[in-house]
Order: sequence, then C-alpha cells, then structure tokens
Amino acid sequence: MSFAQRLLTWFDEHGRHDLPWHQPRTAYHVWVSEIMLQQTQVQTVIPYYQRFMQRFPDIQTLASATQDEVLAHWSGLGYYARGRNLHQAAQLIVARHQGQFPQDYDAILALPGIGRSTAAAILAQAFAQPYAILDGNVKRVLSRYYAIEGWPGEKKIEQQLWQQAEALLAAVPSSRLADYTQAQMDLGATLCTRSKPRCGQCPIQQDCQAWQMSAVHRFPTPKPKKTLATKQACCWILRNSLGQVWLQPRPASGIWGGLYSLPETPLAQAGGLEFDMLEKFESSVQSLIEWPSLKHSFSHYHLMIYPLEVTLNDQARIAPVQVNEAPPPYAEALVTSGRWFDVAEALTLGLPAPIRQIIEQLQVGKAEQLI
Repeated sequence: MSFAQRLLTWFDEHGRHDLPWHQPRTAYHVWVSEIMLQQTQVQTVIPYYQRFMQRFPDIQTLASATQDEVLAHWSGLGYYARGRNLHQAAQLIVARHQGQFPQDYDAILALPGIGRSTAAAILAQAFAQPYAILDGNVKRVLSRYYAIEGWPGEKKIEQQLWQQAEALLAAVPSSRLADYTQAQMDLGATLCTRSKPRCGQCPIQQDCQAWQMSAVHRFPTPKPKKTLATKQACCWILRNSLGQVWLQPRPASGIWGGLYSLPETPLAQAGGLEFDMLEKFESSVQSLIEWPSLKHSFSHYHLMIYPLEVTLNDQARIAPVQVNEAPPPYAEALVTSGRWFDVAEALTLGLPAPIRQIIEQLQVGKAEQLI
C-alpha cells in the first residue's frame, strides 16, 4: 500500500469527521477555517468559527460588514491581520468574482492573507483539485517520514518538503483528494505530534525514516532560538463619573491593528509608572488605582503591561485629535481619537486579549488605592 492508501485507510476509521467546517465543506467554510487555524489549535478555533459563521454566514455578509464588526468576532484569536485580510478578501471576491469564491489557483493566491498551502487546501477540499498542502502538521509528518534535517522554515528545507508533498499526491485517487488533505492534517494533529508522538498507532510507521533511526524526536529540526526583548507600557484605564471607559482605535497596521484599546504610554523601566503624566488632567483626577502587572507575549517580543485606573471627575475633558494626525508621545497620546464606552458595550468590540482581560476585571480585584 502506498503512503496515501495507508493514510486514507487510517483516516476512514480514526480521522476527524465532525469538524464544523466540513458541514458542508464549501470553499467559504474551508477558507475561513484555514485562516483561523493558522497558528491556532483546532479546539481553540471551533467556538470562534461557530460564532463567526452565525454572524457572517456567507461571503456577501462578511464583505458588507464593517471591519470593527469582523474584528469584534475575531477578538481573542490573535494575529489580527488574519481577520483584516479575511474581510478585505471577501470584499475583493464580491468586486472581482461576483461573490463566488474563485476556483483558479492564481486568483485565490492573489487574495490577501492566502499563501500557497492555504490556496491548495481550499482547492483540494472544496473543489477536489490535485494540490499538495504544507501546513505545520504536514511539515512535521514529512520531516520525520523522510528524516529531512534542517528547520522547515528555511527556504531550502521547505522546498524539499514541497517536492515530497507533491510527489506523494500522485497516488491519491481523485475522489479522495479532500479526505487525503484532511488526513495529513489529522495525522500530524493527533498522532505525529510535536511532543510524545504516538508512533505505535501511526499507519505509516514502518516506512518512517525517523522511526527506523529511533530518532523521531530529532525531527523536525527546531527553529533556531532567539532571545526575545521585553518592553514595558502603561495602559491607562480612564473612567468618567458614569463608570465608562475610554477606548481608542489602534492604527490599521502594526500590533493589534484596527482593534480598540486603552491609551498606552511606554515605560523606560519596569514598574516605574510615570505619574507626572497625570499633570495633563490637573485637578480632574478623582482616584488613582495601580493594578497588578500582566505579561503578554508576541512572536518577536514580550510586553509587560502596567494598568493604571484613573477616575476623572465631571470637569475632565478629553478632546480627540483628528484621525489623520500622528499621535503625540507620552501623556499627550491620551488624546488620540476615541470615545467613552459603557463596560458592557466595550466588551462587544474587537479588543486585544490582555485589554479584554483588563476590562473584564474592572469591577473586581482592584489593587491598592494610591490617592
């Protein structure tokens, strides 16, 4: 039996057949799921996917929504450029393809947020076209199966993996392309896992070169480690006499792009909150509460967040600047465009995960009152 035959036999009995994006397995469902599954586990994605589909059941609905609405349903999934690209791509599909998801590889690849493997996954699963995929799970499986040395993120190593993935595709029956594509992902997600792989249950164990060498844990070669920098920032929880919180949209590009967030100012040193920034409010400060710090990690740095809750009295004024003006540094950044939100309303917006956590805790767990 070929690699494909053994994998499909295993998939028929042990594969994941109840994933919500397979019911039905349309291009729209596969596309949204593939974007959500980038850098994110299936069990984390499922509830987000289900809520997303309830609100945006088709391409037209997604295209006609505002970016704020889309990001509100993406809030918590992270990597928010994915949500922005998904929204933009839906609008392009409506404008260029009459609202029908294209079936041409180059046309799909031209959409924002879609790379080679994602385009292939959509074509194979939704349209039964013979395209090989190479997501993280498949890279791990093939790295072990062929004992390919080197980090899969390196261009030369990735090209080797693509060649092997495409060669294996030749033995897949045309009627099983969708199942074969899913089977590869399922094998990597359930048996050929990063740690503690269950080789004894693997349908391709006998031909796996890493297993034959008793070196499964050597493959794939880990990404070279890099020491991540740590940055510090103060997040200002500004509240008015009605208990509302001030939120402002972040720039469309960059970290947390397009999401609503608390005003933020950088800190030169951890823990050294710069209270002189409050001078801009003069006598408008009614109370000041320093909250416990929290840590949030991005792919390229760690962020230490020091929340500071400032309740302002009725004499306080926050005058937004124009959206097209560059926000001034430090304390003056508190006057960028934004508005007051009731806490319940704030929690319906697209918020970065640590900011949502802060707002959810506004009524509980307050730290020592400073003034």
